[in-house]
Amino acid sequence: MTGDIRAARHPQPQRTPRGLGGVLVATALPYREDASAPAGLAVDHDRYAAHCRWLVDSGCDGVGPNGSLGEYSSLTDRERREVARTAIEAVGGTGTVVVGVHGVGSHQARRWAEAAAEDGADGVLCLPPTMYRANRGEVLAHFAEVAAVGLPVMVYNNPVDTKVDLTPELVAEIAQIDNVVAVKEFSGDVRRVLEIRERTAGTGLEVVSGADDVVLESVLMGATGWFAGFPNVFPAESAQLFELAAAGKLEEARALYEPLVAAFRWDSRTEFVQAIKLGMEQVGRFGGPCRPPRGPLSPAQREQVEADMARAVAALAQRGS
Repeated sequence: MTGDIRAARHPQPQRTPRGLGGVLVATALPYREDASAPAGLAVDHDRYAAHCRWLVDSGCDGVGPNGSLGEYSSLTDRERREVARTAIEAVGGTGTVVVGVHGVGSHQARRWAEAAAEDGADGVLCLPPTMYRANRGEVLAHFAEVAAVGLPVMVYNNPVDTKVDLTPELVAEIAQIDNVVAVKEFSGDVRRVLEIRERTAGTGLEVVSGADDVVLESVLMGATGWFAGFPNVFPAESAQLFELAAAGKLEEARALYEPLVAAFRWDSRTEFVQAIKLGMEQVGRFGGPCRPPRGPLSPAQREQVEADMARAVAALAQRGS
C-alpha cells in the first residue's frame, strides 16, 4: 500500500490557511546521481516539486524547505536558494511555504530571509546562531535582525543541536519583536506549550510542535501547529491526526497516533533524516540517499526502522480496509 494510494482513498478537504500554524512539513530533499555535484549527488528539483505538491494535495497546510531534514547545511548557497524557489513555485498560493534561514550569525540568517522575501515565501523558520552558544542578548539581537526583513518569523527552539535553550521566559521576550509570530518547540518537554502560552498571552504567538512523537500531547496543551518530519511518509494520516487532536477528539486521535509513535520517535533521533527517507521508500515514495556528513543507517537501525514502519503501515491498512 503506497502513500499515493492512501491519499487517493482518503482525500482531504480544502482548509483555510492558518498563518504559520497547521501541519507544515519539513521536506526531505531528493537527490540524483551526478558526478559533477557535491558528493556525486545533485538536487532533483522535478522530484522535489512533485513531492511538495503531493504533501499539500494530501491535506498538509504547507512545506518547509531548507530545514535540518532538508539537509540545508549540506547544500551550496546556490542550491539552498534554488530549493526554496522550487518549493515556492510548486505550492505557493495553495500551501504555506516557510523557508529555513538558519545561519551561524544574524548577517547570514538575514541574507537568507531577504532572499526568501524576494522569492515569495510566506514566512521563515530561524534557529538561534548555529555553531555558537549565544547568550540572551545575542539571541534577541539575532532574531530582531531576521525579523526586520518583514516576513513572519517562526523561531526554532532546538537546544539539543544548538546548545541554546529558548526557555519560556526567553520566548516571551522574543515574542515582543515585531514579525515574530510563532515558535517551533523541539525541547520534547510538552509542559512548555502551556507555559509559553501563559507567558506570551496577548501577543498572538503560535506554539508549534516541533517533534513528531509529542505532537498529540502538544496539541492537547494548546499548540496550534506541527512542523513535522514523518508527514513526508504519512501526509494524509498526519493531517487527519492533527485535525482530530485540534478538535479535541482524543479517543479517535489516540487510535490513529499510537500505531505511528514508534516510527515518529525517529524524528527526534540523530539519524532522523535517513530514517524518514527509508520510511518514504517503504510506502512507495522516493527517499534516496543523504549527502555527507550523513551516512547510511547501520543494519540494526535499518531493521528497527523497517519494523516500526511495518507496524504503522499495517495499522493504517487495517483502518482503511
